[in-house]
Amino acid sequence: MKKHLSTPLISLNGQHKDSDYLAQTQRVNKAFFEKPKTMLQVSFETGIFRANICRYVAQWKQSNHIAVVKIGICPITKCKAQFLTSNTDFYPKQRQLNLFEPTKTQ
Repeated sequence: MKKHLSTPLISLNGQHKDSDYLAQTQRVNKAFFEKPKTMLQVSFETGIFRANICRYVAQWKQSNHIAVVKIGICPITKCKAQFLTSNTDFYPKQRQLNLFEPTKTQ
């Protein structure tokens, strides 16, 4: 009679968990760096689940590593979507005045 208390091939202790994290983040960053794209476009291009891309984008927004360039129509879904980029050349120009910035007086 075989016991069923043997250790599984992939244990749940986190040893194999997120082993593709670094590779996925690099691929997603490269896709957003090329030109502004929606998350769904990057998902189709890279083959990475959109949920993972949403998680990476949320982290990058907190650290100002990614920016929303425009809100437009997604070419895949034909719905309104954010076009994002990680390339600083594509970042939108800041239109808000800095009210509390010290002025130079002479």
